[in-house]
Amino acid sequence: MSETTSNLRGVLYVIACAASSATLVPNLVIQAQAKTWGVCVITTPQGTKFIDIPLLEKLTGYPVRSEYKRPEEADVLPRADAIIVFPATFNTTNKWALGISDTLALGILCEYTGLKMPIVTVPCFRTGGGLDGHPAFFRSLQMLSDYGIRVLYEPDKYPPKNQVPSDVVLAVLDETMKRHTENRNKADMESY
Repeated sequence: MSETTSNLRGVLYVIACAASSATLVPNLVIQAQAKTWGVCVITTPQGTKFIDIPLLEKLTGYPVRSEYKRPEEADVLPRADAIIVFPATFNTTNKWALGISDTLALGILCEYTGLKMPIVTVPCFRTGGGLDGHPAFFRSLQMLSDYGIRVLYEPDKYPPKNQVPSDVVLAVLDETMKRHTENRNKADMESY
């Protein structure tokens, strides 16, 4: 990464899960960097099979993390100012909604949800295959939305797997960041 953190809008974590849509992650990273985000990529353990780790490390200047570090090891990634989960799988969506933290990616999502940080999630998997009709999935989407997570799930608009274009995801992140800042400022004013 050639720019210093002070020249950036902030640090964006892109959390990628094990889905064929993960091949679109490099484009999301490039477009986020064009909007002056410093980007770090984190993936689920199974997600490592779906992303081009060397390419993403070259693009971001950071290692792609998928496993917890040892307690004595320094963290190689800066703290995030926002998170995009793309692609989010059925499994990750349901575990996250329930607060299950059995992978690094889920641990980060649970932590940042508790901190009420700006998060946009884009579930991507084959529609009409049964998973998108499972009641737990829609309950999880509602739970995440209730937690303040911005959920982008419009498979009819973005067929075949809810592959929302990167520019749309980043525009929604901008809206989410604006709302987050307004809510924080309002809370600060009320605390006086």
